[in-house]
Amino acid sequence: MREGVRGVVLGETALVNQVRLEREAGRTLALANGCFDLLHVGHVRYLVGAAAEADRLVVAINDDASVAALKGAGRPVQTASERAELVAALAMVDYVVVFPDRTVARLLSLLEPEVHCKGTDYTVDTVPERDVVRRYGGRTVIVGDDKNHSAAGLIGKIRDVQMLW
Repeated sequence: MREGVRGVVLGETALVNQVRLEREAGRTLALANGCFDLLHVGHVRYLVGAAAEADRLVVAINDDASVAALKGAGRPVQTASERAELVAALAMVDYVVVFPDRTVARLLSLLEPEVHCKGTDYTVDTVPERDVVRRYGGRTVIVGDDKNHSAAGLIGKIRDVQMLW
């Protein structure tokens, strides 16, 4: 259990300072990232798996512009600040940061977490940031369920239900 305290949303500078303090205390860090547009059970399983990899879990959430670029028109459904607040409220999450890039490579280089966690839609060999993590001596792991859940799937179900009304 994560000491019963909910996670906190930080800017990058504050997060860098907090990471330094965590390391000074001898704690390890895992970083998970994603859009988290509509929170679903696949996200929870991914974050539970990521939290098990280190003492503290940092979750990097794509900002609104990068979600739109990655997911297309009409996305995100929720703003970055709302998505960050929801993820920070999960018991396994220690820190949340919103980032503007299409990949998390720059943030990984900045924080150098011991573990970079990705979902099961990747293999270690297909993770875009694997070389960045390898370069600073971290490890990349695949965690979570079999990717049977998605925000796009939820949006489709909601649209189907709306048609019935």
